Amino acid sequence: MELAYKKQNCTQLSEEYIGKEAVLAGWAATIRDLGGIIFVEVRDRSGLFQVVADPKINPQVYETFQKLKSEYVIQVKGKVSKRPDDTINEKLLTGSIEMYPDEIKILSSSKTLPFVLEDETVSEDIRLKYRYLDLRCERMLNNLTLRHKIVTSVRNYLNSLDFLEVETPILIKTTPEGARDYLVPSRVHDGKFYALPQSPQVFKQLLMVGGIEKYYQIAKCFRDEDLRADRQPEFTQIDIEMSFVEQDDIIKMTEGLVKEAFKAAGVEIQPPFKRISWQEAMDRFGSDKPDTRFGLELFDVTDIMENSTFEAFKGVISKGGTVRAIKIPNIAHYSRKDMDDVRNLAIKFGAKGLAWVTYMQDGTVKSPVFKFLNEEQIEEIQKRAQAEKGDIVFFVADMPKVVYDVLGRFRLYFGEKLNLIDKSKHDLLWVVDFPLFEYSAEDDRFVSVHHPFTMPAYEDLDKLETDKGHVKSIAYDIVYNGCELGGGSIRIHDAAIQQRAFKALGLTEEDIKEKFEFLVQAFEYGTPPHGGLAIGLDRLVALLTRSESIRDVIAFPKNSQAKDLMSDAPGVASEQQLRELHLRLRNQPKVN
Repeated sequence: MELAYKKQNCTQLSEEYIGKEAVLAGWAATIRDLGGIIFVEVRDRSGLFQVVADPKINPQVYETFQKLKSEYVIQVKGKVSKRPDDTINEKLLTGSIEMYPDEIKILSSSKTLPFVLEDETVSEDIRLKYRYLDLRCERMLNNLTLRHKIVTSVRNYLNSLDFLEVETPILIKTTPEGARDYLVPSRVHDGKFYALPQSPQVFKQLLMVGGIEKYYQIAKCFRDEDLRADRQPEFTQIDIEMSFVEQDDIIKMTEGLVKEAFKAAGVEIQPPFKRISWQEAMDRFGSDKPDTRFGLELFDVTDIMENSTFEAFKGVISKGGTVRAIKIPNIAHYSRKDMDDVRNLAIKFGAKGLAWVTYMQDGTVKSPVFKFLNEEQIEEIQKRAQAEKGDIVFFVADMPKVVYDVLGRFRLYFGEKLNLIDKSKHDLLWVVDFPLFEYSAEDDRFVSVHHPFTMPAYEDLDKLETDKGHVKSIAYDIVYNGCELGGGSIRIHDAAIQQRAFKALGLTEEDIKEKFEFLVQAFEYGTPPHGGLAIGLDRLVALLTRSESIRDVIAFPKNSQAKDLMSDAPGVASEQQLRELHLRLRNQPKVN
C-alpha cells in the first residue's frame, strides 16, 4: 500500500527493484562518513536499507546528508542500484542493494537519545521511562509483532469454529472472591463504586444464558495484587466460553488453539497433550504446574517413618502430616557449608527443618536419621529413592501443603543448578481433577480453589455439605514447561447446586443476594451446560519469545511497583476532581 510519504517498506526492496524508483521513509539508524561519502541506514518497521550520498553525484543531497543525526526522520527518493560486490552485507536482508537518492527530506529532527537502542545493558527503569524509544529496538518490535501474530492466529482459529467475539463491560460491580478489586468512584451515584473486572467470568456465563453458545474475547483484566516482580495490574487474557460441552470438548478445542498459537511462533507441537490429576502432580512434582522436562520426582516415606522411632516425624504424621523425599544425584561431595546452604534454602522455602541421607562414592552411607530406623526401613528408603553412589536424599515432614511446596521448589532449584532441564523442549500437559475448595487459615473457612462457579465432580456432590475438603472439581489447567498458561472449568448451570456451593463457602442468603442476585436469577431462566477457560496472553507470548519478563511483550507496561515511569501514573487528583467524585483524602499523598 502506497502512502503519502512512502511507497515501499525498506525490506520490500530486492534486486528486482534495481533500476526502479523507490520512495522510503523512516529513521536514520546509523550514519557513517567514509572519506567524503556518507552512508545512512534507513530503518522502518520492516528493517534496514542503505542509502548513500556522494557530493560528485548529487551535491544538494550530500549537503542535506551532512545535516543528519541519528534518529532523524527522513524521506528519500531515487532508483535502487546494486551494491559493489565487495560491499555486500550478507547479514542484511537488503544487503545486496542500495540507493543514491535524487531527493531527501528531513521530516523530523531528534535530540540525542538517552540510551543507545542496541545496548542490552540499559536498566529496565530507563527503558520504561522512555518506552517510546525502547519500542524502536528490534527486540521489542519482534516481541510485539509475534504477539500480533499469535492474537491473529487465535482469532482465525476461533472464528473458524463459529465463535463470536463479544466485548464485556469494564465498569462492573465489585465481587467478594479472588484478588483485590480496582475501584472506580461514581460521580453520578454518590458514595458508590464500580470495579474493574478481574476477569469477564460472570458476564461470559450470562452470555451462555443468553444463547451466544460460543464466545471469546481478547480481554483486558485488572487485579490490585500485592507487588511481585512479574505481575501487572492490568493484563490480557484469551477468554473463552462454550455451551453444551463437557471437559473433553474444551480440552480438544484448546489444544487446537494452542497448536495454532505456537505455530505462529514457529514452534510445531502435536496434540493431544498428556493429562495428570492434581493429586498426581502434587505427589510426583510438588506443584500443580509441574515442569516435566526433567526427573527428580518426589516420593512418599510416610509409612516408613510412621513405624520408625523418629519421634519428630511421627509427631507430624499423627497430626495429619506427611513425610516425603527427593533424590538429588551426584552431590554427595557437598561440603558442610554447602549443606548448611541447602538447609537454609529449605527453611526459606517454608520447611521447619531438613533431614538427609548421603550415599558416598566409596559405598558408605551417612545419615543422622539412620539411628531411628532398622535395616529393613533403610533398605526400603534406598529402594524407593533408587539411590546410587554420589546421591543425597532429602526429607521434609510437615502438613502436605508445606511439604509439597518446599520439595517442589527444591526440585526446580536443583533442576536449574544441575542443568537437568532440556531448554529445547516444548512440554505441554493438562492438570485435571483439582480440589473444589481449600481451607484458608487466615479466613478460618473453606475458599474456592478457582472460583465459586466451578462445577463439583458429579460423584462428589453429596460431599458439599459434609466433606468439603475432599470434593473434586471439573477444573483443568494447561501447563507449559512448568508455567501455567491458563485454566478453566465446567461451570455450575443448576441454580440449586450454585446455591449449595455458595453456602459451602460460608456465604449467607444476604451475601448471595447482594453479590450474585442477578446471576442466580439468570440461572432460573433456562441455562445450558457450559464451561470455558482463559489463557494468559502476556505469559504465552513471553514464554514463546523466551523473554525474562512479561513487561517485554507489553507495549506500555507498569514496573514492579505498579508505576508507569513514562507518564508517572498513578498521579494525584485535583481537589475539583475529588469533590465531583464525593471523595476526601484522609492523608495528603506524597509527591515524588
